[in-house]
Amino acid sequence: MMISLLLVSGLLFQVNSLTVAPHSTRSRTPRTNCMHLAMSATNTDSWANLQTVASQTKVGAALDLEVESRIKGTGAPFVQNNLRLFGSNERPKLTLFRDHAGWCPYCQKTMLLIEEKQIPINIELVPMRSYGDKPQSFLNMVPSGLLPALLVETNDGRTQVITESQVIMELLDQWHSVEDGYRQMMPSDNDEEGQKRYNQLARLERELFSWWCTLIFRPEGPGGMFGKLMGGGGEPSGAMQGFLDCLAKVDNELASTSGPWFFDYTDHPTMIDFIYVSHVERMLASCAYWKGLDLRSEKYSKQFQALNAWLDSFEKRECYLAFKSDYYTHVMDIPPQYGPGYDGGFEQERLSFQKSISGKDKVSWTLPLPHDDPVQPLYRGPPLPLCVLKAADIEGDNGSVGVEGTSYLKSDKQKMSAASRQMAGWKLASNGEKVAVFAARGGPNGAKNARKGFGAELADPYANPDTELVPYVDTALKSVCRTLLSEGGPEDHAAALEAMKASLQSELPEEKARDVSSALEYLRDRVGVPRDLPLAAARQLRAHLNAAIDVLYN
Repeated sequence: MMISLLLVSGLLFQVNSLTVAPHSTRSRTPRTNCMHLAMSATNTDSWANLQTVASQTKVGAALDLEVESRIKGTGAPFVQNNLRLFGSNERPKLTLFRDHAGWCPYCQKTMLLIEEKQIPINIELVPMRSYGDKPQSFLNMVPSGLLPALLVETNDGRTQVITESQVIMELLDQWHSVEDGYRQMMPSDNDEEGQKRYNQLARLERELFSWWCTLIFRPEGPGGMFGKLMGGGGEPSGAMQGFLDCLAKVDNELASTSGPWFFDYTDHPTMIDFIYVSHVERMLASCAYWKGLDLRSEKYSKQFQALNAWLDSFEKRECYLAFKSDYYTHVMDIPPQYGPGYDGGFEQERLSFQKSISGKDKVSWTLPLPHDDPVQPLYRGPPLPLCVLKAADIEGDNGSVGVEGTSYLKSDKQKMSAASRQMAGWKLASNGEKVAVFAARGGPNGAKNARKGFGAELADPYANPDTELVPYVDTALKSVCRTLLSEGGPEDHAAALEAMKASLQSELPEEKARDVSSALEYLRDRVGVPRDLPLAAARQLRAHLNAAIDVLYN
């Protein structure tokens, strides 16, 4: 049996055929051979052998077991789960259709409610219209193509389709009541004050969304231009000030409760928190990239203390990590959904953030990586799946190994780096042959065929590869994969990088080096979060691809 899993396939579009073999089908070698295989293998190694190497790491073995659990519907939260049972022994009569990459904010908030309420459900993954064609079977059911969509099967066998995320969320909450053991997600009908507050907060969320759209998707007024001319020292534009003032209102509402959430009656996030967070997450990325406004910086953490405490609380929850994107992915997936973002705001900071977010600062996607990301903090919650943190014996700041509900700011840096690398290597090994074919689209004779285009800049699902280049790209990716999977400390990793350099120089013809480099760049730019990997692992993959690119290009 095969299960579709995340793996590098093309930013803003997922190749449906990419799969990972379950743990039980992978070949085995004694663990004592792992270091030797990872460090000394040549390009004659098959991807199957590299899968074996990956599975013999503690991280890889844990991920193999997690794959088996996901198939059964019992695994951890994951962006491409197809079944969630939460202990139920019955076949779910609900099926949610959502985007398979985790980039639709309305699908994200719906999934967060499902995970927090632990609602048994089937999940079908469908491309967003900007990234690929929707299956005809889905369009027959939902002619508009809207996501998310909920298919409800009644006891007499009839079915009904429901669209609009808020309607779906409200119905899911009604159908899974507190009396039946589910968490409360909305104020009860007889709670007049709660209902009043909920409606007030919902209106405020729409106001914040409107200000965000005005700030990001329209040219800024005189304040923004003055700020540019003055090197970021001028007064903020009207749009910037309106957005910040509205954020202050949101911060005040969060500060009015005793806990981190919008309501006091629970110790967990509720529906209104989910409605906010999916767009606030996109605001963080877009404001930093297009306006030079880092709302998670020390300055704004003090100005918006309650808002940042709320974000910290979300980031400590594993289900949020499973659907959280990084800033690069967001600034690529936002324009096809909302329109182009306009540069403005604080010019000096904006230029710096844009380089960092896109990996052009020679730091954020370059080895040796800094422990934390300079713009988007990694360790305010678990940066990797809990199964990976447990396998790598990584303690949270509360002293427990591999748990949610805590930050990982004081975690062992070497263990975290190795676990992140090996998770990336495990994913690459899991489907390396098809990834090589995909990357070869970036070769000089790739993507030459006539084909249908899509709205997202990097979405090109029907492009053909440069077939002549495929074996050379395959060789290069195997070398990258071996380096990602290397075990030991920093010196061992440095030795693995030297081995990768020697392998690339000796195994690839000089006349093909820059063509392969272009293919690896094509792949690097299409590594998406959370679809392919969480950021902690994705940055390792991007940086190791860059290390190979530097060798080949030079």
